[in-house]
Amino acid sequence: MSRLKLLISALVIFSCAISGNAQISGYVSRIPSLPGEKWWGCMVGLGSYMPYRAYTDVEDLSKDNHNNQVVPLLLSSEGRYIWSDLPFSFRFSGDTLIISSGSGPLGPVSGGNNLRDAYLAASERHFSPSGEIPEEVFFSRPQYNTWIELMYDQNQTDVEKYADDVIKNGFPSGIFMIDDNWQKYYGNLEFKPERFRSPEEMTRRLHRKGFRVMLWLPPFVSPDSPEYRDAAKAGYLVKTVSGEPAIIRWWNGYSACYDLTNPDATEYLEKELRKCMGKYGVDGFKFDGGDISLMAGQSDSLVFFRNDASPAVFSQCWAEFALRFPYNELRASYGLGGQALVQRLGDKTYSWDSVKKLIPEMLAAGLLGYPYACPDMIGGGEFSSFLDIDDSKIDQDLIVRSCQIHSMMPMMQFSVAPWRILDDEHLEICRSYAKLHEELGPYILSCAVHASMTGEPIVRHMEYAFPHQGFSECTDQFMLGDRYMVAPVVDRSCWRYVDIPAGRWQDDRGSVFTGPCRIKVEAPIERLPYYIRIDD
Repeated sequence: MSRLKLLISALVIFSCAISGNAQISGYVSRIPSLPGEKWWGCMVGLGSYMPYRAYTDVEDLSKDNHNNQVVPLLLSSEGRYIWSDLPFSFRFSGDTLIISSGSGPLGPVSGGNNLRDAYLAASERHFSPSGEIPEEVFFSRPQYNTWIELMYDQNQTDVEKYADDVIKNGFPSGIFMIDDNWQKYYGNLEFKPERFRSPEEMTRRLHRKGFRVMLWLPPFVSPDSPEYRDAAKAGYLVKTVSGEPAIIRWWNGYSACYDLTNPDATEYLEKELRKCMGKYGVDGFKFDGGDISLMAGQSDSLVFFRNDASPAVFSQCWAEFALRFPYNELRASYGLGGQALVQRLGDKTYSWDSVKKLIPEMLAAGLLGYPYACPDMIGGGEFSSFLDIDDSKIDQDLIVRSCQIHSMMPMMQFSVAPWRILDDEHLEICRSYAKLHEELGPYILSCAVHASMTGEPIVRHMEYAFPHQGFSECTDQFMLGDRYMVAPVVDRSCWRYVDIPAGRWQDDRGSVFTGPCRIKVEAPIERLPYYIRIDD
């Protein structure tokens, strides 16, 4: 490390009083940036803001998770990282990073000379890979989620029709997720009998068609239900300071909540979930609702079983619970980098702006220790943005470009049915990219295995892969492992510029380029530009 770096790293000023807009009481650390230094980290949901600009708002990891995963880690392009065992708040003021922490002063650690060095050093020390990966099918076959098609009207007839349409339209079978409102009420694990005439037979049919089946699940329990009364009596619910079960406000109303910091509660819930799996033949669960923000809004009045628990600890415990099931998915969690958890990006609107966020947020997930990640549903997973759109006016190019991005990610997930909203031309394009993802399955799986041993992301930032070559601000290209460089179109254009790193690269049409160079690429709607590294 140069003397300049050592000098500036030492200029970390600590204070016991909060200044500015910091949210966490305690120590303030002021960390001057090194020349040209860029920073990433903390919140996957802020990926489109990374590397962070010179001036930012305060972000408090103890109170907000921006609808996605949170890790108390900041990484620098100059090989430095900052880690805390507890949440902190941070902001940038000019070239100074300001961190407020209740656990003590925080300063940078030198992991090497670049972003990759910093990440690998932090991973090895604080969230080393477990050596395990999620089920292999996640990496080779698409996922199909019923949310956008059925929303709160989950029912057996339409679920089976969706699965039939997957096969009829020539898409690969894969993982089938039945979303919110399949059960009688929250906390209950029985299908609604008025909507699902024979859920056991439905699951058997889905299995015969080549699907694995997952059910949406929150940690919430509807008040004044048998499950609520039993859990309350056993002490399995989050409580108020008065000792009564707390009623949490979340996006579907008001519910009690299992206290995942209580080992007895987690054992009980696991037992109930395995009963559900045995009864209906389902393979796993989509674990939703573990948001820091849901608990933090009421944290002053909440009491957890663990004395050291907080909204962040609750979120971490929900994710740890999900690890008990090989077929899992999380949209919100705290920590647990390097674990065999499927982490999906937060719900995106049906919009080009959201398409542009997919790559930077996936890059952020990789840099925070979540290699087994999935972009949000193709075309968007925020259902209200579809409600007022006439199907005949759907921007079909948007759906295709979103699908193309997914196809060369670790995982891809459909929800809005492409065969319902696309013409034959655009449907064929989506079908071809679903098959491309399937063809890439063995390679993606090899990347997942590599990640489980080394901690390296599957989707890699260009700055991570090619440090100090001018890629720190590049958010619309990425590396898939160390072989494929992918340069999707993320707007209505039919062309784009691609920055080719040093070395020789062959594109998807067979042309060879020698970098470093910038090229203008024609990309009609059927084309996803990507480049294969050619070994000399």
